[in-house]
Amino acid sequence: MSIKDKLLAQRIYLTLAGLFICSLVVSNLIFQKFFYWYPFGDATIFGAKLFEISVGIIPYPITFLVTDIISEIYGKKKANQIVTTGIFASVFSLGIVYIANYVPAIENSPINDETFTKVFGQTALAVLASMLAYLAAQYVDIQIYHFWKKLTNGKMLWLRNNFSTITSQAVDTLSVLLLLCYFKILPWHLFGKLFISGFAFKTFIALIDTPFLYLIVYLFRKKFNLKPNEELQIDN
Repeated sequence: MSIKDKLLAQRIYLTLAGLFICSLVVSNLIFQKFFYWYPFGDATIFGAKLFEISVGIIPYPITFLVTDIISEIYGKKKANQIVTTGIFASVFSLGIVYIANYVPAIENSPINDETFTKVFGQTALAVLASMLAYLAAQYVDIQIYHFWKKLTNGKMLWLRNNFSTITSQAVDTLSVLLLLCYFKILPWHLFGKLFISGFAFKTFIALIDTPFLYLIVYLFRKKFNLKPNEELQIDN
């Protein structure tokens, strides 16, 4: 690989990492707002409406698409690196929110202390719950992805993409809801329908993002002349 291509590959990796971290941090900050999304009308599954979900779930699937792209093109090591970086970014953002919540608002502040605390006051426990669930889910995703990649010798991209993402999303949804209910951020009676609705949404998105993964991988392989199962090496 030429120096020019290597620099381009590094810039793309940094862009993907930035997208990943932004999506992760934002999802942790906006999770307390819930809404209904009805692409299938008033359809239900096991009594749960499709889809009754947190707005925090909107950017979250992007993180799994990005890790799958990086896993496919840059390898397992690089995928694990952005997961670790994402954890650091979440902790750092948590510290900023904590300080902002501690500092008293002035009398003429558009947002007073009560409103700010109501929106962000539970962020510490939420981010902790989200990070623990996220850590488990992302490492599960990467491990399963590379298990199937090795088993199929780089073929059947759709299989490792969907199998790894759907499995890891189940781990993530179950873990985060258990922790949020345990910390009393959410009531236990919402657990069942939020799990069903959240996991169904994530599965739906995982299926939708498969063509995008194929397109992105195709463009990478064409640009950098990669063979099936070949990965970019961008470390010096």
